[in-house]
Amino acid sequence: MKKISSNLYEVEAVDVREILKPRQSDSNKGTYKTVGIMGGSLEYSGSVKLANMSAVATKGGCGVVKLIVDRELAPIIAPFLLEQTIYPLDYDEEMNLSDTQFQNIINTNAALAIGMGWNNDKLLGVLVKIINNYKGNLILDATALNLLSKIDLNILKDSQANIVLTPHIKEFSRLIKLPVETIKANKEKLACEFARKYNVVLLLKDNQTLVTDGMVTYIIKVGSPGMATAGSGDVLDGLLVSILGYNKLTPLVVSTASYVAGLAGSLASKKYTDIAMTASNTIEFIPEAIKNIRKNIL
Repeated sequence: MKKISSNLYEVEAVDVREILKPRQSDSNKGTYKTVGIMGGSLEYSGSVKLANMSAVATKGGCGVVKLIVDRELAPIIAPFLLEQTIYPLDYDEEMNLSDTQFQNIINTNAALAIGMGWNNDKLLGVLVKIINNYKGNLILDATALNLLSKIDLNILKDSQANIVLTPHIKEFSRLIKLPVETIKANKEKLACEFARKYNVVLLLKDNQTLVTDGMVTYIIKVGSPGMATAGSGDVLDGLLVSILGYNKLTPLVVSTASYVAGLAGSLASKKYTDIAMTASNTIEFIPEAIKNIRKNIL
């Protein structure tokens, strides 16, 4: 690991290799846990599909991927699923869930990623209830972050969940109520202060991604300008929830997902160019990225 300053480090392949160890011969799918991806809408169904594909593409990752979506969305997504499972939800008019379905969500998933493709502000109630009751590794992104920006953020530090927030600069701006320009000028300082104050791990997406828990900060420099395209954040969420299914939450584990996604994107851009590549192309190269990390081929 390359030390940049007292608490800032650049993540390298050798660091993430420790997280992506080969599976033990006597392991089974239960060893690597079940993870849940909760999101999607009729308008944005592709967001959950990309995250789901990414979680499955993580060959050294979780044991089972459960896609948690509105029942009306389930038949649209189901034809795209092979190894994954689907858990359809029955929301009432106020977007509340039955106790049975809610308990299934919080008790059967070692890690949860929430918010990709949501488009209904009424889901704030479900989000708050999950934050208050879930005890696993919880990833909040996209609409979940936008909903979170409308309430008291102290809900984060009072939660029993191990929380990761994965905003880009504009989403972080809404969370901390500061202009984008101010954040860009003080990115590391503001990210550390936020993570420390609310007891979370913050993954701040930019041309160079920062990951911090307020004590130590990692920077991930691998990637491609071609990843500045719709769906790339969803790919990262899928990788992250998969890896957090069988790992404790630490800044380095979170950085591992970002590093793999960045390397996969870099490999994809070499084949498809940074102009023509898509988020799906990044998914295509995740297995090769993991293989290269294990063999130290970069």
